[in-house]
Amino acid sequence: MADDPRFLTLADVAEVLNTSSAQVYALVRRGDLPAIKIGGRGQWRVERVQLEDFIQRMYAETRTFVDQHPFVEADAGADPAKD
Repeated sequence: MADDPRFLTLADVAEVLNTSSAQVYALVRRGDLPAIKIGGRGQWRVERVQLEDFIQRMYAETRTFVDQHPFVEADAGADPAKD
């Protein structure tokens, strides 16, 4: 088996994104992260290239957000965990 498999499980994707499998499942179900459902038990798989595309889209969306919401000194005391 190759070091970089073409398809990843939701758990694999969660590890890459450093988030939970439940969060990845939500991304897939909302259509934010393209995936396929295979097998009789409906196991989800995400193609590695789709994950990389998703990450690039998130960088672009974040850049747009940052550009539209510039950092000001008043933000320095804000709790980033609340955003």
